[in-house]
Amino acid sequence: MSLFLLLVLAAVVLGIIGVVVEGLFYLLIIGAGVLLVAVLLLGLRMGRRTGRSPR
Repeated sequence: MSLFLLLVLAAVVLGIIGVVVEGLFYLLIIGAGVLLVAVLLLGLRMGRRTGRSPR
């Protein structure tokens, strides 16, 4: 969970810098990519935890 929070924080910081600083729009794109990776990782972890019992 801490990895997810760290990735979300990094995405937010990169996004804010990308929007505020002129000419660094690519940081906004990288921040969006990092956020997407964080959400995918969280989804994979949640999918594995679904306590399905094998038959």
